[in-house]
Amino acid sequence: LVVMNPAALKANFRWIKPDGILIYDSDSFDAKGIEKAGYKSDPFKEEQLEGIQVISAPISSLTRETLKDIGLDQKSILRCKNMFALGMVSWLYDRPLDHAISFFNKKFASKPILIEANTKVLHSGYYYAETIEAFTSNYRIKPAEIEKGKYRTINGNTAAAWGMLAAAQKAGLQLFLGSYPITPATGILEELAARKDLGVKTFQAEDEIAGVCTAIGASFAGSLAVTSTSGPGLALKGEAIGLAVMTELPLVIIDVQRGGPSTGLPTKTEQSDLMQALYGRNGESPIVVLASSTPSNCFDFAYMASKIAVEHMTPVILLSDGFLANGSEPWRIPDLNQFPEIKVPKPNTDAKDWMPYLRDEKTQVRTWAVPGMPGFEHRVGGLEKMNRTGSVSYVPENHELMTHIREEKVQNVARDIPNQEIIGDEDAELLIIGWGGTFGHLVSALTEIRREGHKVALAHFNYINPLPANTGALLSKFKKHLVCEINLGQFVNHLRMKFPEYQYRQFNKIMGLPFTVNDLKAAILKNLED
Repeated sequence: LVVMNPAALKANFRWIKPDGILIYDSDSFDAKGIEKAGYKSDPFKEEQLEGIQVISAPISSLTRETLKDIGLDQKSILRCKNMFALGMVSWLYDRPLDHAISFFNKKFASKPILIEANTKVLHSGYYYAETIEAFTSNYRIKPAEIEKGKYRTINGNTAAAWGMLAAAQKAGLQLFLGSYPITPATGILEELAARKDLGVKTFQAEDEIAGVCTAIGASFAGSLAVTSTSGPGLALKGEAIGLAVMTELPLVIIDVQRGGPSTGLPTKTEQSDLMQALYGRNGESPIVVLASSTPSNCFDFAYMASKIAVEHMTPVILLSDGFLANGSEPWRIPDLNQFPEIKVPKPNTDAKDWMPYLRDEKTQVRTWAVPGMPGFEHRVGGLEKMNRTGSVSYVPENHELMTHIREEKVQNVARDIPNQEIIGDEDAELLIIGWGGTFGHLVSALTEIRREGHKVALAHFNYINPLPANTGALLSKFKKHLVCEINLGQFVNHLRMKFPEYQYRQFNKIMGLPFTVNDLKAAILKNLED
């Protein structure tokens, strides 16, 4: 952990790992700065940082000394001090400085003096760490063992946008996004708005309701229709999503979750929209719900959400979150030929007995007839439909029939999704259960615990409704089940409804922050002992 002042220590000390290293700018830790941050005495003693290796470095003054003759004002000079810390950390991890210098050359191409200044300070920090002999050791990070291919860095919002682009291309459909800007989902709208060269149509609506309604209209007209939002916007879209359920039109809703309720914590992550995604509409309104688990697989699940929506003629909610949306990771650019086909349920143009709600007997999916197809003219709307004909119907028996059909159609999706897999020890007593954006933290905690000699397994869910077909059989293999999520227990309650025969344990945090590996390890070890 690198802190430039006492306030930074106050805000971030919780993130330092046991036996970790803390580097601080000693120039900023004067009496005034310490008092202003809320400390009464030595901040390092108050935070109980015993066992932490604390490295004091006069970062500000050494940055000024390095750049005293370069011709920059003092404010600009101090802006370079982060590079001093980066130089120290680069030495600590035995990393070359080439990548940072290359970044300076691109970032400040029009300002050579800033390239020179940042490069000098970077080297100063590196040589300072090398000569002070304060570090007990340094570390070497080996190159990651990854599959060969062409890689780029990608965040969750960009990956989701590209996944829908890929799905539209695969299905032979035009992509339409009707959306209203909202943190942290706006990046999806911005990314797709820049892809007019690929035939994408985007509409920035005046509000959330207009955004989803334009998408429903585009779906009726034959486009792969998408709307993006966050929790407050999903609440506003609820009635229109119910319209998509009733009309049985394909629609993808991407909900990038944030802290709530109401305006809540717009820039913080949370997993608290799950129940809203499952049940946040009036009436019996079943819907398919998926969840991404890494920034890069937002691409895969945006593609799968689009495939399911089109092939099953249903709205699909894809849950992401602020952590995934803004988090980045290396992404291997995929070969789209390896992605499954998307079969559009077009009506047989030679059929003489076509009706708008005539269905496939196995899947309960109706066909997708769009305006402009002679002989396939029909109306859609929010009133209950007569089975087969699509006429408005108030017949009690028909309403019950259609309610069951819509539910059955969603549950039939389980035939087209993969079985749930586990990571870890199949003969363990304890099964850790997670979903969505907590994947990386759970895997890291699991790996460390298994390395310490404990047996434990992880089932991380991406398909929420319907759940994978083997979920019940998988749960039955384990004696204890610990569900970890960043809410008060929404997924565990979903599991209790579906599989009430198990006594689920819970680990919940709802601080607007991702899990930490240390917190997860403590919870898992406690449940291994109980």
